[in-house]
Amino acid sequence: PRDARAALGVVPQEIVADVFFTPREALEVQAGFYGVPANERRSDELLAALGLSDKANAYVRALSGGMKRRLMVAKALVHNPPILILDEPTAGVDVELRRQLWEYVRKINAEGVTILLTTHYLEEAQELCDTIAIMNRGEVVACEPTPQLLRRLDTRNVVVTPEGELTALPTVKGFDVVPRPNGAFAISYKKGQSSVEQVLAAVRAAGVTIADISTEDPDLEDVFLALTYGDASQVSPTKD
Repeated sequence: PRDARAALGVVPQEIVADVFFTPREALEVQAGFYGVPANERRSDELLAALGLSDKANAYVRALSGGMKRRLMVAKALVHNPPILILDEPTAGVDVELRRQLWEYVRKINAEGVTILLTTHYLEEAQELCDTIAIMNRGEVVACEPTPQLLRRLDTRNVVVTPEGELTALPTVKGFDVVPRPNGAFAISYKKGQSSVEQVLAAVRAAGVTIADISTEDPDLEDVFLALTYGDASQVSPTKD
């Protein structure tokens, strides 16, 4: 059990920091808890990596919320754990601090640290994670490599911009039509049952002259909603 705990670095969702320490002191104390010898400690290195060098000797109570979160990441790394657990690490963090934090997380991941991330920011999960698990009502409803998970939703949207303004949405036989801004409309189809050419042929048959088209593949949010709130029958089962 002691070795298992020593192999983990944990960044909890809630900010936990002794406000009467400086960031450097906080890292030194944390390293001491894990038995890191004084000559092997990386306090200044971690402060620099997370953009806190200029606050190294300020009291923690003077740091912004984003800086405190970065300090918590540094504290979780003082003992060089092979596994880092991040629980909503960017909650309440501004865009620039979020970017800096993810740059550092990507760097240590490339160096061999396994990252376990809990997040409600689905775009972050899709961009950062090799494997994604989706939970619904306390149960894991999917846990797959990210590309495989995205392929589970067998749909695609064709967005059509008509030549000239339409007075009403066209009736496209065999497909549902959804309005989009600036006079465009979108048609969703199942990739295993139809093709873009069939969609366009149906649009032309409805009397619409096409000025431009684009396609949209489903993203993680679409898969998440289908698995947790929508019609799960739309999601293809995992294939061995």
